[in-house]
Amino acid sequence: MSASTLATTSTGGRSISERPPGQGPRKRRRNWGMALEVLLFTAPALILFAMFVVWPMLRAVELSVFRWKGFGPLVDFVGLRNYISVLTDDVFLGALGHNMFIVVASIAIQLPIGIAIALLLNRKMKFQGLVRTLVFVPYVLAEVIAGVVWFQLLTPRYGFIENVLSAIGITPPPQGFLGTPEIALWTVMVVLTWKYVGLAIILFLAGLQSIPADVDEAAQIDGASWWRIQWHITIPLLGPTLRTWAFLSMVGSLQLFDMVWILTKGGPANATTTMATFLINEGTRRSNYGIAGAASVVLFVIALVLALVYQRFVLGRDNQQDVQPRKKAGR
Repeated sequence: MSASTLATTSTGGRSISERPPGQGPRKRRRNWGMALEVLLFTAPALILFAMFVVWPMLRAVELSVFRWKGFGPLVDFVGLRNYISVLTDDVFLGALGHNMFIVVASIAIQLPIGIAIALLLNRKMKFQGLVRTLVFVPYVLAEVIAGVVWFQLLTPRYGFIENVLSAIGITPPPQGFLGTPEIALWTVMVVLTWKYVGLAIILFLAGLQSIPADVDEAAQIDGASWWRIQWHITIPLLGPTLRTWAFLSMVGSLQLFDMVWILTKGGPANATTTMATFLINEGTRRSNYGIAGAASVVLFVIALVLALVYQRFVLGRDNQQDVQPRKKAGR
């Protein structure tokens, strides 16, 4: 038996030099073409991401290890001294506490309100589309517009809200709702709830409409009341949507800046300062760009760690539940 015959026999009648179909230069050219096509479509977004996200982050890290007043070269290297100053600053620690309060209060207040209104709007009613639009309008308003409107409404002595309270016999605080340290943060929370609860309602409505109607019908046939159906069936099935919204609310609360800056600029007496307003105040008002850079890095690390922990222990469960049915379907 010749060598060529032996090679053909050992490969099941196919020559060793033959390649499986779909491989070879043609497939490599197709893969390179697809990679080039993806690169061309994503290049503009990647360039913008590098310019407005990656580069500012690297610049903030660089500034955080220098003492710099905004002019001249970076020559006064201080190492981790700016980070120590930030982490031992009572104002920054208070701002961190305010951010954590806003995270917890946003979820605790907006979650039940959002679920209640979403359940109401999910039922057939007159002017349903109009009501949904009115609920969602505050969220689509620009933060600057909403902040200015609420600032005018809450202006001491001349604001609409204080005039209404005075007319019905309720005496408003002498310094106004935004000027009294004890209630200023709660006042900001009221504005934030009005502004962002519409997003929760829209997301919850989308989740409710994805729940099969036959589930509720089966529970009704078994004699379950409407409240029992919502508590034991609807809300558990809405769990992935609730957890996703809570993640968005947490990240947004940690980065909160614009609404607080318009309403109070962190006052009175730092009663509403957030980490974002702290670093802006240090950078633009006091020209402590090294301190501001260190504060921005600390804010980024805190948000990243909380996001990763939430992703691992909360959202990870939903991802595993999505993957398991796909594996079963692929068998």
